[in-house]
Amino acid sequence: MLFLYNLVVILASQLLKLVAHFSPKMKLFVDGRKSVFQTLSDKIQSSDKTIWFHAASLGEYEQGLPVIEAIKQQFPNHKIVVTFFSPSGYEVRKNNTVADVTVYLPLDTISNAKQFIQLVHPEMAFFIKYEYWPNYLNELKKQQIKTYLISGILRENQAFFKWYGGFYRNALKTFDYFFVQNESSKKLLQSIGFNNVKVSGDTRFDRVVSILERDNSLDFIEQFKDNKTTIVIGSSWPKDESLLINYINQSSDDVKFIIAPHNIKQEQIQELKNAITKKIVLFSENVETRHALSLQEYSVFIIDTIGILTKIYSYADIAYVGGGFGNPGVHNILEPATFGVPVVIGPNYSHFAEATALVNMEGCISIQNQTQLNEAFDLLLHNEDERLEKGHICSTFVQMNKGATQTIINHILD
Repeated sequence: MLFLYNLVVILASQLLKLVAHFSPKMKLFVDGRKSVFQTLSDKIQSSDKTIWFHAASLGEYEQGLPVIEAIKQQFPNHKIVVTFFSPSGYEVRKNNTVADVTVYLPLDTISNAKQFIQLVHPEMAFFIKYEYWPNYLNELKKQQIKTYLISGILRENQAFFKWYGGFYRNALKTFDYFFVQNESSKKLLQSIGFNNVKVSGDTRFDRVVSILERDNSLDFIEQFKDNKTTIVIGSSWPKDESLLINYINQSSDDVKFIIAPHNIKQEQIQELKNAITKKIVLFSENVETRHALSLQEYSVFIIDTIGILTKIYSYADIAYVGGGFGNPGVHNILEPATFGVPVVIGPNYSHFAEATALVNMEGCISIQNQTQLNEAFDLLLHNEDERLEKGHICSTFVQMNKGATQTIINHILD
């Protein structure tokens, strides 16, 4: 089985090179890996002590960040190496300040794994949430490097738990310890013979709680808001926007809207702008240097940049988090929730434990169509008690679930 796996990886690497000629994202995926080994060779000396964290993409990086920061504090003389699989993670966080070295993870071939581990020579390796690369894991095991899964989430339909999943179960044997998000993940691992597992919870709660401790002020957002009730729409997709646009166009001028689309390509921003009949301002229109009075004149603010949505949520009275009309589903609802903001989402959220919990607790409202969206927004806009109660449920939920990072650190240091 390992032979077939390695053959598929080699064939896929060749196919990706062809696809890269036609896809900008695949071009980043392929070109970004060309200089990885040279970068590692330049930045890591044989005498350096290192610790390696791997994240599939941006969401996993943000999830693991509290642990990365805590490990860096506990091991200040070690270099932190962070790898990404996806361009959507690497391109956004390649200049992060927590890691000493940030690179793409080379494809999971035997030779790549050996060369990577030789150059990085980590004392510990952390895989965040998921991604089980057999050759890397086998090489870590051979080198007797302690390997951990943090904020792990496992589901019954995964190959590990099927009759044909022996190859994948072998990959799990390389981990020294599993820190999982919930009891069901722990029971699934135990059902196939793994008892080196602890329910630590989800480190994303620690991540969003820490957001409250920083300065989240944005003068231009405050000027735009102008003390009016504001709905912040984060990480929206066209399916979300088709409903939201209808609501925005018929809404009162006393309500302000901030939209931070998931995709900020110019043509899609223009389509969104053309569909809205309210007075619109874009972040790219030099809003940071505008006079305060001019921003107050607008009803809709489109954020056609990245990196400031979390701060913007601090100004929200109501949040809509996109992705719930697609697969795999809704984006991160914990960022607005930590600020005590009630959240509205689409129908696809069952794969996300925090969304399921908050819907059940009625801090979050799931909608399926235009009528339900209108009813949810109208309720939250016109009933302040309801809005504050749902917001309180959200912030309390976040606070009650923090602490996963400390559980992980305590075990590692024990």
